[in-house]
Amino acid sequence: MHLSVTPIHRNKIKAPRAFHGLVYQTTKQIPKGNVATYAEIARAIGCPKSARAVGNALNRNPYSEVPCHRVVRSDGVVGGYAHGSHVKARRLITEGVTITSGRVDLARFGTTIKRC
Repeated sequence: MHLSVTPIHRNKIKAPRAFHGLVYQTTKQIPKGNVATYAEIARAIGCPKSARAVGNALNRNPYSEVPCHRVVRSDGVVGGYAHGSHVKARRLITEGVTITSGRVDLARFGTTIKRC
């Protein structure tokens, strides 16, 4: 499955609020039972070196409809979550994602986010 978002211009500095909005908009497109990585979201919004900033934005996510629990590290490790990584893992398992030794099989459950 491929998702797409409107990219931002690389030469322009985006205000944190705009950056967070792009992160949330992109994350909302990850379907139940799938995951994407912080780096994939960063690339999709046109900020390929911003994976850590994506994680920080998701940690501050005020919107319940943004499924930030569906975003994992590039190595498949579940990673952090505002409510605790054990809660994140439990939510993913409830959606049908298998976690083995703290990792998600990205080949099986990963969703490619395609940049426009």
